[in-house]
Amino acid sequence: MRILLTGSSGMVGRNLLEHSDITSFEVITPSHSELDLLDYQSVDEFLRFCKPDMVIHAAGIVGGIQANIRNPVKFFIQNLDMGRNIIWASRQNGVKHLINLGSSCMYPRNAPNPLREEIILSGELEPSNEGYALAKIAATRLCQYIHHEDADYQYKTLIPCNLYGRWDKFDPIQSHLIAAIIQKVHEALRTGAKQVEIWGDGNVRREFMYAGDFADCLIHAIKHFDSLPYLMNVGVGRDYTVNEYYKLIAEVMGYSGSFVHDTSKPVGMQNKLVDITKQTECGWQKNCELKKGLAATYDFYLKQGAN
Repeated sequence: MRILLTGSSGMVGRNLLEHSDITSFEVITPSHSELDLLDYQSVDEFLRFCKPDMVIHAAGIVGGIQANIRNPVKFFIQNLDMGRNIIWASRQNGVKHLINLGSSCMYPRNAPNPLREEIILSGELEPSNEGYALAKIAATRLCQYIHHEDADYQYKTLIPCNLYGRWDKFDPIQSHLIAAIIQKVHEALRTGAKQVEIWGDGNVRREFMYAGDFADCLIHAIKHFDSLPYLMNVGVGRDYTVNEYYKLIAEVMGYSGSFVHDTSKPVGMQNKLVDITKQTECGWQKNCELKKGLAATYDFYLKQGAN
């Protein structure tokens, strides 16, 4: 099977390419200079040339709460354009199998947890990352519309919970929660700081999956594509408070200082745990335990030249 993978240099793409079973497939991994996802003509021509059997759309402009608040136009426009271009060009070039990656921020901000796939667009989105969420929802809906018009086109969307792991972004300006904590605690260890700041009161809850596990789920999805639901959450089945993540990471890293809270800072949704009923029925579950994944991520951070 020939697979076109967008976003091959990102965390999801790199982890997928590191998976032991990826050699079973011919994977095309164009660089930005070879394929500009923001240019529809470029995408159309590339698909016409490489003729993939399947497209996995893992590319995106991503970042934590700071980046989303600071650049809502960029997060909306560029993710919207990339999703629209690759999905529509795939349809125009006869690619009948596509896996689109959504995001758990697509869910309404006050929806009851665990979050079921059917409740997308049933309520107000979290304002701090609304632009990104709207772009992801639009791409997901486009996949559904294409399949509705022609059932031969099986365009399916996976909605992962928050991810962390190898190839994560540790820059405080761009990083998500776990990468940000690792960077902050490492800096405290380096400087001898006795306290680390936590945004908010630390009681909001988040679900995180090791990126290597999500790559394994993608391999499972490729191999069992016909039985894969058209919209499916991918999660670990439990969440932790932000305070608990700080304590676990401090333990893994050997930091013995204390934590202080800045309750003036934004924290996003209060809870974001996805329902994994469909994932379980599909026959896949996560493998990496949290502390093991955190230790592997910190080891990767150190080897990449922690700053």
